[in-house]
Amino acid sequence: MNNKYDVVIIGGGPAGLTAGIYTSRDNLKSLIIEKGIIGGNMNNAEIIDNYPGFPEGVNGPELANLMHRQAKRYGLETIAAEVIAIKDLGNKKLLQTSDGDIIARAVIIAGGSEKLKLSIPGEKEFTGRGVSYCTTCDAFFFRNKNVVVVGGGNSAIYEAMHLTKFASKIYIIHRRNQLRATAILQERARAETKIKFILDTIVKEIQGKDFVQKLVLENVKTGKKSTLEVDGVFISIGLKPNTDFVKDLLSLDKQGHIITDENMNTETAGILAAGDIRSGAIRQITTAAGDGTIAAIEAKRFIDDQ
Repeated sequence: MNNKYDVVIIGGGPAGLTAGIYTSRDNLKSLIIEKGIIGGNMNNAEIIDNYPGFPEGVNGPELANLMHRQAKRYGLETIAAEVIAIKDLGNKKLLQTSDGDIIARAVIIAGGSEKLKLSIPGEKEFTGRGVSYCTTCDAFFFRNKNVVVVGGGNSAIYEAMHLTKFASKIYIIHRRNQLRATAILQERARAETKIKFILDTIVKEIQGKDFVQKLVLENVKTGKKSTLEVDGVFISIGLKPNTDFVKDLLSLDKQGHIITDENMNTETAGILAAGDIRSGAIRQITTAAGDGTIAAIEAKRFIDDQ
């Protein structure tokens, strides 16, 4: 592997892949560094129904593969590695990775955010088979079914409200006796006849055969365990942006997302951020792709100005 590139993109999700398509088409020697699976969180979606151009929907891994193939067509390179640190050397950036040092003229950080996991038995096994982290992606598949939303913040309530358009009954399970969501959201949720609250409770285990069938619950005050038969579980307990490696280099918001301007530029010239990892992101595939487009154009402009 050559260790010198015009543009290095950190993260192979929709933002990173789109950026790679654009930079490679502009004849910029480009590399994507992805520590996980190319496609990022798209791989968790069995069917994506809201991406333009696929009227029948598209399988998440398939869409990731199509984007990757398109980018490679123009010469984009990819490696499986983790970025440990970035050093700003002015007109060049030094990326220290698990696969060695890499030099870039511009860097686009598109590492995304990871949904926090419950880390309980059954969660991993049933992901894509009843366990989901995105109602926008998967709510349609739970028409007339009983589902659970785990979480008590604004995102969890938004997800539960969205599910009322599809599911028969939605249980909101929260470990505390009060939700963290804003009062007006709580009022709206409590006014929904389909929504039922189970507070002071945690999910201990997800069980089923081919798909989710029931949950093992535990009351945190009494320790009493019970089971709840459901068809799906939507986990919404927060996000963790993948920004630990730049916390001493770039400005982050309170949640750890990278602060950028409207053109995806960070405070450090030549380092841009796109997609879920940046502050204020909408966290949809379409908007991530838009961010990647803007970041790629800005990266080329930065290199041209040099």
